[in-house]
Amino acid sequence: MTNFLLTPIILPFFTAILLMFAPKKVYYQRVVTLVSLILTTACAVYLIQTIHTEGIQVVTFGNWPEPFGITMVADMVAMLLVTTSVIVALFTVWYSFKSIGIEREKFFYYPGVLLMLTGVNGAFLTGDIFNLFVFFEVLLMASYLLSVLGGEKGQLRESIKYILVNVISSALFVITVAFLYSVVGTLNMADISVKIAELNQPGIITTIGVLFLIVFGLKAAIFPLFFWLPSAYAAPPVPVLALFGALLTKVGVYAITRTYTLFFVHDTGFTHTLLLVLSCLTILAGCIGALSTFNVKNIIIYNIVIAVGVILYGVAQMNEDGLMGAMFYIVHDMFIKAALFFLVGIMIVVTGTANLKKMGGIMRTYPTLAWTYLIAAFGLAGIPPLSGFIGKMLIVEGGLAAGNLWSSLWILLSSLIVLLSVIRIFIYGFWGEAKTLVPKESRTHYKQLLIPSMLLVLLTVAYGVGAEWITPYMQDAAEVLLHPSVYTDAVLKE
Repeated sequence: MTNFLLTPIILPFFTAILLMFAPKKVYYQRVVTLVSLILTTACAVYLIQTIHTEGIQVVTFGNWPEPFGITMVADMVAMLLVTTSVIVALFTVWYSFKSIGIEREKFFYYPGVLLMLTGVNGAFLTGDIFNLFVFFEVLLMASYLLSVLGGEKGQLRESIKYILVNVISSALFVITVAFLYSVVGTLNMADISVKIAELNQPGIITTIGVLFLIVFGLKAAIFPLFFWLPSAYAAPPVPVLALFGALLTKVGVYAITRTYTLFFVHDTGFTHTLLLVLSCLTILAGCIGALSTFNVKNIIIYNIVIAVGVILYGVAQMNEDGLMGAMFYIVHDMFIKAALFFLVGIMIVVTGTANLKKMGGIMRTYPTLAWTYLIAAFGLAGIPPLSGFIGKMLIVEGGLAAGNLWSSLWILLSSLIVLLSVIRIFIYGFWGEAKTLVPKESRTHYKQLLIPSMLLVLLTVAYGVGAEWITPYMQDAAEVLLHPSVYTDAVLKE
């Protein structure tokens, strides 16, 4: 039964291999990808229910005793993120049918998406710190393909920056893992936690903790390591941008969350205070960026940076409210960012520009798009009872409980800045004097792009309104993060 936890990795991986044999058969590629993602979603939901009722699921390859074998661990934290990732990928593939273009579809677009999902799910589910590096490389290699697909000049220019940053980050990752192994003598994450607890986290372990924050901070785009993200993410087509924005930075956030709740928990006065300060600066940098640009894609991209800061602020509190809020918020953010990228993508299709100053009056021709966007914008800003509210409220409660009054007020203030940044898109783009819309086939594709976008927005609304139903699962996740022994006992079978 425990082998079933490998399905969110195995299904997308083998589907990607299958699709590589017939790259030119677009209809076949679409159908097989959709079926695979629907099956993976069903498996992920089943696993969540299994973990909720039976506890953490663990499988170690080759029947090696823990901690010597390669271990995969499905706890509630990992499976909530895996399920969200698969659902986002499913909607992105659906949206891609009429937005990515036939030429890209014929050039291994769907295998690229599925291989990236394989890496993302593997990173969430691995119980081995070196295999975390391996799965990072899998998702990055797939993302390199997706970032250059189509070969446009801007894509190629920005992809060089993106690849260079990730190559440096990966080299640092291996070096940091080597440092950690030299001190604790193990790569199993549960065993690392036990060994660090026995050592009581000496100064060298705290230093390694800071190095991990730099490594994962580059991937998560925290301050001051977010410099590469806005231009690198803005270059690819909208479906690829939605996937990157919803999933890639969240893997970095997850890695920081996992290591800072499982390993580096004995010197929180330094490590978690550093994380708190950096999270507040990350929010500030994102707010400045979101207010300073008139490019619709860049406004939402800078809101990715803001969200990374908000989630990590919750993690830095190391109390139940903060950690539960971080889990609520990361799932919300993955859904809402994908939905918003879909919607601004439609705006670009119908106006022919990403510049807000050249848009206007879209509401007169496309009222449904306007109101759908407004709901998503309110959800992003955390207007109750939409999806962003409950997570941010719990994060602020966690901050207040930890005695961080001023930084908690900053989290609340940042919500107003987020609202202002996305309402600018509504005021400039949908209101005002009508500008020329692109004729051609934009109207024929409009409905086919709007349907998956609307359904994803409805899903975010259901996530907010149904928060009470989801809370038990979030409590399970917070329990694992707050009490490392829950994780280590399940893996080491103590």
